[in-house]
Amino acid sequence: MSELILVLGLLAGAYMAWNIGANDVANGMATAVGAKAITMRQAVLLGGTLDFIGATFVGSHVTTTIRENILIAEKITQDPQVMMLGMLAALLSAAFWVFFATWSQFPVSTTHSIVGALIGFGIVSGGLRAIVWAKITAIVASWIVSPILSGVLSFLIFHFVRKSILARRNACARALRWSPLFAGATLFIVVASFLMKTPLGKRLQISDWDALGIALSISVVLGLVAQEWLGRTIRRFDEEGVEEIFRRFQVFTSCYVALAHGANDVANAVGPVAGIYAIYATQSVATTTPVPTWLLAGGGLFIALGVFTWGYRVIETLGSRITTLTNTRGFAVDFGTATSVLLASKMGLPVSTTHAAVGAVIGVGLGGGLAAVDCKVVFKIIIYWVITLPLAAIPTMMIFKALMWIFN
Repeated sequence: MSELILVLGLLAGAYMAWNIGANDVANGMATAVGAKAITMRQAVLLGGTLDFIGATFVGSHVTTTIRENILIAEKITQDPQVMMLGMLAALLSAAFWVFFATWSQFPVSTTHSIVGALIGFGIVSGGLRAIVWAKITAIVASWIVSPILSGVLSFLIFHFVRKSILARRNACARALRWSPLFAGATLFIVVASFLMKTPLGKRLQISDWDALGIALSISVVLGLVAQEWLGRTIRRFDEEGVEEIFRRFQVFTSCYVALAHGANDVANAVGPVAGIYAIYATQSVATTTPVPTWLLAGGGLFIALGVFTWGYRVIETLGSRITTLTNTRGFAVDFGTATSVLLASKMGLPVSTTHAAVGAVIGVGLGGGLAAVDCKVVFKIIIYWVITLPLAAIPTMMIFKALMWIFN
């Protein structure tokens, strides 16, 4: 019987990962599409590929948080089959909700969805005492902090670009002068995220200080290379040339967000599956078995498939319905989003990439005044965020009871 539950869990995890890709690709690629930096086809190809890379090489820490630190297993059950069925119910409930939100073309938090579903299982099987409320409080706080942090970062970056470049004479020349900073900062965080506290860094036996040194060296060299390359390839040295410079930065930062998304949100699909797999392998509820790399890679693969097949639906909402985006604005949005998400990923906090992305778009929009933001769309998105927890938790309870009846 446990073999059947494992197979169903793997299928449910794949379905959840597919839904994550379909809904969350907008977090990285919507601004680039909205600002016409890349086409929709290019967006889904880049987003899917980089989601897979981020999930496989950077995603292990957050996956551990989702799997181990939300439920108190000994206060739920000592029956391995019951725990496996609970993880299966959580995956199915969360996946159904994300599917509905994607169909409605609204970005929702897949992190909200799976955490809410796990809370529903914990309450129905072990009561309120089965939930690690301190950890839930920290996660919920991160959901509030992440859109504020990404919004503030994006606002400050765009404000700096506007004051230091767009509002000055010879704007294109000034943009080229500042280009090593923008390119170097992005490269520094990306390289550091690959090497610090990741499976790749451990395999290469790179310490955190070594990782920072490597990242700094690469960012300085490639930042100067980027300046030289841009100087040779930019044709129009006027305001249009400034946007052309930032168009190229934006494509890179959009890729950076997709990488961050794969690192952070693979946990939402793989976490419960890792729990099911560990219970199956050890026939024990209380386990801290590490997440296998093949499981991370599988989650990344199905996230990529979700991006390729249905990722276009939410891109329109985030890329064009909240505020008007240019390449300079889009760069600020993407940099603020990915920086806040990757920092949280390194801390083991499963923050919502969606919250961070929407907060960043609003932050940049507010740079042009409140009238530049479509508050009606923002309000609808927030409503979806608020109802996500109960609409993931309550169906989990019902699905779990149904599964218990079927398997018993």
